[in-house]
Amino acid sequence: MAEKRPNILLITSDQQHWNTLGCLNPEISTPNLDRLAAEGTLYTRAYTVNPTCTPTRASMFTGLYPSQHGAYSLGTKLPEDVPTIGEVLTEHGYRSALVGKAHFQPLRGTEKFPSLESYPIMQDLDFWRNFHGPFYGFERVELARNHTDEAHVGQHYAIWMEERGCRNWRDYYRAPTGNNDRQRRKWLIPEEFHYDAWIADRTNALLEQYAQSGDNFLLYASFFDPHPAYLVPEPWDTMYDPHALTLPQVTPGEHDRNPPHFQLTQQARPDFSPWRVSGQGLHGFHSHLHDPEELRKDIATYYGMISLMDKYIGRIIDTLDSLGLSENTLVLFSTDHGHFFGHHGIIAKGAFHYEDMIKIPFIVRQPGRIPAGVCTDALQSLVDLAPSFLSYLGLPIPRIMTGLDQSRVWLGEQERLRDHVIVEDRHEPDTIHVKTYVDERYKLIVYFNRDYGQLFDLQEDPGEINNLWDDPASQPLKHRLILKLLHAEMGKEPLWMPRVWGA
Repeated sequence: MAEKRPNILLITSDQQHWNTLGCLNPEISTPNLDRLAAEGTLYTRAYTVNPTCTPTRASMFTGLYPSQHGAYSLGTKLPEDVPTIGEVLTEHGYRSALVGKAHFQPLRGTEKFPSLESYPIMQDLDFWRNFHGPFYGFERVELARNHTDEAHVGQHYAIWMEERGCRNWRDYYRAPTGNNDRQRRKWLIPEEFHYDAWIADRTNALLEQYAQSGDNFLLYASFFDPHPAYLVPEPWDTMYDPHALTLPQVTPGEHDRNPPHFQLTQQARPDFSPWRVSGQGLHGFHSHLHDPEELRKDIATYYGMISLMDKYIGRIIDTLDSLGLSENTLVLFSTDHGHFFGHHGIIAKGAFHYEDMIKIPFIVRQPGRIPAGVCTDALQSLVDLAPSFLSYLGLPIPRIMTGLDQSRVWLGEQERLRDHVIVEDRHEPDTIHVKTYVDERYKLIVYFNRDYGQLFDLQEDPGEINNLWDDPASQPLKHRLILKLLHAEMGKEPLWMPRVWGA
């Protein structure tokens, strides 16, 4: 039997607004996440490293920023030769598994850059019956890629549905894999076959396996919700009254001082062609005008998706507790990035680095080690996960990792570590290439090769309505923050080769 070392249970959602926890927002019900927060520490100023999936998820397991690990945008892939936390853990006798969404690779591969997560492989069920890893350092993976009824469904999730008697699962998905293009808000799939149930079922099976064998583990339960499309099975589709929920809205005139792509979102037929020079579309670069009544219904569904997910997160935590693993397991819950549902007039996601997009929910718990019932504004970044996990487990941190070790902050031995976070967002140089610097009070957003930018005083203007970039009185502040951003960029350069001689 392995020696008694700590375990890691990482649970993430996908595209969840930071304020959609019941302990922060009385309009939504998340009793299991609230319990996790009450039994651990809730961080109210945690940030992503990128407002899209692939770059952020790659950063979580490499301890590198997107500009460093290579998967800098959607449509790229994390190179297989980039070191990951799973490889370090394997060297030290840990088991590792991922259940749910990986998204380290694109939906389309090429001969030079093949992708296991691409068509047609993802829907070749015979392939997935025989493939469970290794994959980016994870010893075992059980994967799926779709969000709600997307046609991308397949992989291990589809096999699981068939094994449980749902052989007509294609009836619940869009063409070409399925044959149902008419679902809206109410997903006709029975809850027992929902991917939340699959993730909880397979995660719990692995927990039971590790408990029986006595192996130490890193187990990642990666949920797909509440990423749109807005769909949830009954009774969750009617859990919330749309008219009882707060409807975020744009403040008249707030985009007048913002970069031009913000202003275009509020037009009926915007011309985003200057941002499509490479022929690639960009998330969010379209009209965001919307019907408020329809948006209210979408928010109600979005909340229902979170509450359903919370139920199955609760099943995982209950299993961890019942197996006697809780006292020796660090549980961390977060998401990959935020979400807009009307904030600043914007819907879903894109290169709009408001707090709604880049700030995320973040909870850590381990009874007896992590302080319980604590809520703190100490800055956290998802790039810190890999080095912090390794340090928490008493394992060496590879020199290549540039994230910071937050383990002493999590343990309550240090009040705070970071004085800033950096968020990157890059597609192509002539489209979007953004660096955002956030410290305890200010946010600076710089656009490559552009004279425009954004500067917000988060203390005096928490709603981020007043862009101070061109404000004459704020120019000394802007110049100080630009210098801080430069220093921060220099500080995150990896020094993977140790210096072994003085000259």
